Amino acid sequence: MTAVQLNAMNTELWQSIGAIADCEPLMKRLTRYAKKLVKEKEDPTLMTKEEFFARVDKAREEIRQGKCKRFSNPEEMNAWLNSL
Repeated sequence: MTAVQLNAMNTELWQSIGAIADCEPLMKRLTRYAKKLVKEKEDPTLMTKEEFFARVDKAREEIRQGKCKRFSNPEEMNAWLNSL
């Protein structure tokens, strides 16, 4: 995103906030939603759809190259997981 686009979004955001600033129920809703967005941003496990599929593609490539663990039964897999 360019600085111009970011500045335009910032201006639009403040204009929207100004339009509802005199309405306490709407400001409370906005505050709750903003807090929710902050929590989402702080969650390191969240990723975009593109990031997810890029990780899947990378894993498939690693499997194709033989860079993977193979287990012959669930007990073998559990033993390996417990060793971590």
